[in-house]
Amino acid sequence: MSTQLEQALEAAFEEATRRYKERGFQRRVGFGNKPALISVDLANAWTRPGNPFTCEHVDDQIIPSMQSLLKSFRKYDFPVVHVTTCYQITDRSNPHTDMGLWHNKIPVDVVAESNPELWAIDSRIAPIEGEQLLIKKRASAFHGTYLAGFLRAAGVDTILVTGVTASACVRETICDGLADGFRTIAVKEAIGDRVPGAVLWNLFDIDAKFGDVETTETCLQYLDRIGQAKMAGEKLAA
Repeated sequence: MSTQLEQALEAAFEEATRRYKERGFQRRVGFGNKPALISVDLANAWTRPGNPFTCEHVDDQIIPSMQSLLKSFRKYDFPVVHVTTCYQITDRSNPHTDMGLWHNKIPVDVVAESNPELWAIDSRIAPIEGEQLLIKKRASAFHGTYLAGFLRAAGVDTILVTGVTASACVRETICDGLADGFRTIAVKEAIGDRVPGAVLWNLFDIDAKFGDVETTETCLQYLDRIGQAKMAGEKLAA
């Protein structure tokens, strides 16, 4: 992103922050007692070059952040859900397609179920045994899926959301997560997009209205804190 654009956005955010705070926005939802990691669309069609959905800063920022988060979630045995998107019927002339009407706006028809290489989670952060792989059809990971029920059954009260894109699937997942009663945390360095400025703007707006934007380091410290308490409790119980 150009320095000029970044400076313009920062100036806009400064004024918007003042207005929001005067009106009671930007409150904190906070961390809860049991987190889950919701990784949205970090599949090859979004993380690898040469695709319509390819995003920026995957290699240098998003993947390293995700690797750190996954290491911590796995260490403490907290739930991880890898979310991806694909479709059974990608014929745009077929009225019975599972793409709904979304293909009239964006090229979701390229992510065919018959081409698993495209919708497979990036091998650098691939699921391991015991982690969920959830296939969605719409922007939000909650829309029409079992995600909310799974999280409630697991006793989760906090979701750390990562992935792409900040302006669409990540944002919609965070909005629906809050609506469904979960504490929503957007992990700053682990969220990306295709368009310059989209990440900065959407994270600012999410932080004002729908969730807390926290750094990867802050999230790792939180995971260590509750993870160590969990392990100590289990040892005491044993």
